[in-house]
Amino acid sequence: MSAFEKSVNCKDIAPLLVFYACDEVSDRERKQIEAHIANCAACGAQLSEECDLQEAMVAAPQPADELDSSGILLSQCRSELAEALDDLSAPPIQEHWRPFGWLRRGMALRPAWSGALLVLLGIVVGTQVLPWLQNGNNRNANGQAMNVMAKPPLTDDQLSKMVVGGINFPPSSGSGSPDVQLQLSAEQPLVLSGNVQDSDMRRVLTYVVENGERFDAGVRLDCLEALKAASRDQQVRQALIAAARKDQNPAVRMKALESLREAASDDDVRQALLDALQHDGNPGVRVEAVNVLVGSLQHRESEEMASEAADATRVVKPGPVEEDPSVERVVRALEQLQHRDPSRYVRLRSAAALRQIGPREVQ
Repeated sequence: MSAFEKSVNCKDIAPLLVFYACDEVSDRERKQIEAHIANCAACGAQLSEECDLQEAMVAAPQPADELDSSGILLSQCRSELAEALDDLSAPPIQEHWRPFGWLRRGMALRPAWSGALLVLLGIVVGTQVLPWLQNGNNRNANGQAMNVMAKPPLTDDQLSKMVVGGINFPPSSGSGSPDVQLQLSAEQPLVLSGNVQDSDMRRVLTYVVENGERFDAGVRLDCLEALKAASRDQQVRQALIAAARKDQNPAVRMKALESLREAASDDDVRQALLDALQHDGNPGVRVEAVNVLVGSLQHRESEEMASEAADATRVVKPGPVEEDPSVERVVRALEQLQHRDPSRYVRLRSAAALRQIGPREVQ
C-alpha cells in the first residue's frame, strides 16, 4: 500500500508539486494532489508558483536548441546510456584459462627479445633435439630383426616400357666409379641407386644410350657421363661406340667419343674414331675424334718409354708405333683431313695433331 492510499498532508504533497507542474506524475498521484490542493490553500499557492516558473522557463530561449536543434546529440546520449545499462544488466563473462598467456603478453611487449629467443630455440632444436631423436630411432632399429629380400632383376619388357625421370650423381665416398641414382617410371615408379659396376645400373644406362631415339638428349648425356668410368667393359664399350656412330645429336656423339678415351687403344674403338673422322658431318665431332686419337697415341708412346726405362738392357727398335697398321690409318686419315676437310678449324687441328704425333713413314 502506497503513501497516497493513507491520509496525506502537505509534507507528502509539497515534493510532488514540481513534477505535477511538469506533468510527470501518475494518474493516481494526480488525483491525490488535486484532492489535497482543493482543501489546502498553501499547497495551491506553491503549485501556482511552480507552474509560473515552468512557463517562464519554456518561454525563455534554450541554448541546447541552438547547439543541437535536430536532437542528434540527445539521441546519441540516450543510445549510449541504453547500451551502458544493457552491459550492466548482462551477466559477467568468465575468462578461460589460457596456457602460456603470460609468455605471449611478454613477447608482444618485447618483439626484439622475442625474435632472438625464437632463433636460439630453433638452433637448440636443430643441433641437439633432432640428432638425439635420430640416434634413438637408430638404436631401436638396430635392436629389431629385419627381413631383407633381394630385388628381382629388370626384365626386357620393363626396359622397353620405362621412362627415365632423372639422373642424379650423389657424392661418392671412394675414388672409383661414381654413384648414380636413376628415377624410372615403368609399371610403377622405381628409384635405382648404385654405380656403373652394378649389373642392373649398367644395363639401364647402356639401354638408354643404345636406344637414343626414345630418350631426351640430356638424359643420354648423363648416362654417357656415368658410363665413362666403365669404358673398358665390353658391353659398355659397344654401347658407347653405337652412340658415337648412330646418335642423331652431335653433342651426344661428342660425349660418346670423350667417354671412349680410356679405351681408345682398342681396335674397335680406334675404328669408330676413324669412322667419325671420315664420315661424321659435324666439325665438332671430328675435332673430338682427332683429340681422342692423338691422346691415345701419346699415351701409348709414354707407356713404351716407361717400359724401356725399366728394362735398360733390352734393345728396342726405334719407332715401334709405325709397325701398328692402325696407327698408319690414323696418320692417313689426319693427312686427308688436313687437305680436304671443308672446316678450316678441322684442317688446322689435323695439322697440329700430325705435328704432335711426329714424322712417320706411311707406306
